[in-house]
Amino acid sequence: MQTNYETLHLEIVEDHILIVMYDRPEVRNAKNTQMGIDQRDLFESLYIDTEGLRVIVLTGRGDKAFSAGGDLKERDGMSDADWKRQHAIFEQSALALRACPIPVIGAINGAAFGGGCETALNVDFCYASTTAKFALTEITLGIIPGTMGTQNLPQAMGERRAKEIIFTGRPFSAQEAFEWGLVNKLCEPETLMKDTLDTARRIAGNAPLAVQRAKRATTLANQVDRATGYQFELEAYNRLVGTEDRMEGVRAFNEKRKPVFQGK
Repeated sequence: MQTNYETLHLEIVEDHILIVMYDRPEVRNAKNTQMGIDQRDLFESLYIDTEGLRVIVLTGRGDKAFSAGGDLKERDGMSDADWKRQHAIFEQSALALRACPIPVIGAINGAAFGGGCETALNVDFCYASTTAKFALTEITLGIIPGTMGTQNLPQAMGERRAKEIIFTGRPFSAQEAFEWGLVNKLCEPETLMKDTLDTARRIAGNAPLAVQRAKRATTLANQVDRATGYQFELEAYNRLVGTEDRMEGVRAFNEKRKPVFQGK
């Protein structure tokens, strides 16, 4: 796995957990073209080979911002053609993140505006600092969310609330994000990474093949009808029956010990 990205800092924790950090704190981790390329390339590579990783934690450098969204200084003066070319990279980047077979937890350490808020919606779930703030500000710039914000926000907090947030572009607090369903847990700034990593370790301790198939099945729940989703669930279930991890899980239960899963 490539680890030297221009706009991302990567750190592997305890073999199976990868911390991915947006690393442009001087511009509040705003997303420029290179960050879109870096995120796309990283998550596309993990789609091909998970490298033994079981959980990813996505956060931002510093305590001010998770990501302020698109880098408007880079976009200043862009031609329509260049804007669309850049956005195609952002689209690929968001799709690669969504398609990652490994669970991705967001640790929202500060402002998550525009594309940063959309990233918080594209991870599997997120924890947030009590000082974090959120907004889908695109409408105030004459555009709309373009990396699945209009699709994901209604699922997180309901259609009527989502319309208010998108139509106004107004910021909302971490407490509101928690109450409305975007954030799973609020953490004090100094404990955000500890709390997130505690959950990551719990997930990483489970059978990785089962976790990956559970991720796919629950993601499909909002995309297909119930019968189709259940058919996928049953196919995934039956594939897991013959795995070494399934046998290890049952064996460990009967031997009253913690299972050691190998992803086989």
